Amino acid sequence: MQFKIYLQKNEVIGAIAQIRAMASCLDFDPDFYFLAAHEAIACHALPVAVAFLSVLLGLYSHGKPMSTPEVVVLRILLTLLSQDMGEQTEVLKFMKHAHIHMKEIGPESFLGKGEIGRREWNWFALISWNNGTRMGKEKKYKLCAEFLELASEFYGARIDGDEVEDHRAMICKSLILSVSANIAADKQSGVALKESDLKQAVQLLDRVGKLSDDCQSIDWSLHFMYTLNAYNLQTRLDNSRSQQLLLVKNFASSKMCTPQYLLKIGLNAAEDGQYSNLEVSDYPLNTCLSSLLNSPSPDYQTVALVLRKLIGIAGYRKGNADDDVYYVYKQAYRIMVGLKEGEYPTEEGKWLAVTAWNRADMPVRLGQVIMARRWMVIGLDLAQHVQGMLGYKGTMEDFLAEFDKKFNGLDDYEYADSGNRSTVTEV
Repeated sequence: MQFKIYLQKNEVIGAIAQIRAMASCLDFDPDFYFLAAHEAIACHALPVAVAFLSVLLGLYSHGKPMSTPEVVVLRILLTLLSQDMGEQTEVLKFMKHAHIHMKEIGPESFLGKGEIGRREWNWFALISWNNGTRMGKEKKYKLCAEFLELASEFYGARIDGDEVEDHRAMICKSLILSVSANIAADKQSGVALKESDLKQAVQLLDRVGKLSDDCQSIDWSLHFMYTLNAYNLQTRLDNSRSQQLLLVKNFASSKMCTPQYLLKIGLNAAEDGQYSNLEVSDYPLNTCLSSLLNSPSPDYQTVALVLRKLIGIAGYRKGNADDDVYYVYKQAYRIMVGLKEGEYPTEEGKWLAVTAWNRADMPVRLGQVIMARRWMVIGLDLAQHVQGMLGYKGTMEDFLAEFDKKFNGLDDYEYADSGNRSTVTEV
């Protein structure tokens, strides 16, 4: 009676103390914890119910015979904790407890057999998945990764000889997204994953490979994520760049590859901080560009994005970088020739024309006549195919005419003429 009074007054400490006092009696039945928890739930005293169910779980671990299956206690406890969005670490703790016990005594002994076992199996798999996806949306990536790995374990449990094949897609999906979340946590925190964590992530992807040798059981987007995860892990494990490139090439040759996937891989390889690999990024971006241009209706906004990135990559490379950059501008010019007016994004066209022209500035000042003229010509050629560049073209044509008049028939001259500037205003 006193216990109910405490519950009605929402006196959590008093209610818990009352039951603990009763537990010291010789004839105390541990099942009373379960009854007290239900009473607390009915009175909306959820912290009291959680406390009693937690104590009750401890009794199972000591091997005491109980009338209520442990899986039922866990399910009720997890349901209560899941109602409070701030209790995700506690939810994860008890989910891990459930997984460990299931592994110890077997799925059927823990979850039950037949239809009852399947319902419990489905509940635990689903709550792991739902918590994982919610944590991902909230950008709590470490929690997301752990929940999704647990989801893969529950989806992989077998009840009454059920084949893993029946749940293969969800196992693969959970594992791939778990690895993605771990890599996202690495990028979010700026703290590199430990080598042990990286190797564990590799093992998770290996499980995906064993479940589906050619990944036929997962959709194309997940196959892409599988490849991107494998690439990111290789860069962090310092695998050779030839291995990284081979991985990308194998994906590019698969039927699941699309230009958008290649673009994402290329951008990821180019913009991954200390793990950036410009050599690898060049391949998917060029392959993406070829694929876009070969399509019946090319997406020229994406084409422009790829060209910008390729110009940037070529500019960072050592060696004969200027020729590499020039080649990309020349490629852009060939793309624009023959297009209808406005078909290529106007602002992107202006950017190409102006940046190409402005690259002549340094050669002009250094007296490199041939190189300077080459950049001015390609800049002017590009401007001829872009709307709204009439003023730019006039300036360019006048300067080029004066330049040719002054240095007609001459090769590179030996002095720097600081009075000759070829730049036009950036767009």
